[in-house]
Amino acid sequence: MDTLSVRAAYRRYAKIYDVVFGGVFAFGRRAAIERMNRRGGLRILEVGVGTGLSLPFHRSDNRVVGIDLSREMLDVARKRVDRMGLTNVDGLFEMDAERLAFADDSFDVVVAMFVMTVVPDVAQAMRELERVCRPGGEVYIVNHFASARPGMRRTVERGMARFSRKLGWRPDFSMQTLFEESPLEVQEVRTLPPLGLFSLIQCRNEAAARLSAEGGRGVA
Repeated sequence: MDTLSVRAAYRRYAKIYDVVFGGVFAFGRRAAIERMNRRGGLRILEVGVGTGLSLPFHRSDNRVVGIDLSREMLDVARKRVDRMGLTNVDGLFEMDAERLAFADDSFDVVVAMFVMTVVPDVAQAMRELERVCRPGGEVYIVNHFASARPGMRRTVERGMARFSRKLGWRPDFSMQTLFEESPLEVQEVRTLPPLGLFSLIQCRNEAAARLSAEGGRGVA
C-alpha cells in the first residue's frame, strides 16, 4: 500500500461508499460508538472518518474531531455534518494517520474504524494514535483481520491481496501486525458480524499513564 493508491481508491469510492459499504460496516461502527457513548464530556478523535457515517451517533456532550486522507470522502462528511446540524463535531481535516497534526495527549479517546488495513506504515500510525491519546485514555480499533486458520476464507484473502493497490486496503492484514511495536495495552477483542469478518479491539494507553505518573509526560 502507498498513499497515492489509497487516495485514488477512495476518490473512486466517495460517491458510492455509503451504499456499498455502509451496511456491511454498520455493526463495527455501532459497537465502537456504543462503548464511547458510555461516558460524556470526552474529546474524541476519529481517524479515517470517511464520509462521516458514524458522526450522528456520538453523544451530543462529546466533542468529536475527524481526519481522513481522502478529500472527496471528507466533502461528503462535511455535507452530512451541515445537513444534520452536528454541532458537537469540532472539525474535519484532511490529514495522514501517520502524521497527525495534534499535540501529545490531545484526546481522551482515539478511534480508528476500518483504517489500519489502509495505512502504508502501520507501526507509525499506531505510534501516532498512542501519542495523541492522553495517558490512561482509550484507543478503539475496528477492522477486518485475516484468518489465521487454513480454509476458504484465508485462501480468498490471500488471493485478493494481489489487488490491494486497486482495492485501497489489504485483505491479508493480520491482527498481530498492529501490536508488534505498540505500547498500547489490549483490554478486549470482540468478534463482530457479519460472519465474524471484523473485530473490535479496545486498548488503554497504560504506557503513557505510567510515564506520566513518573513525571516523563504531562497530561494535556
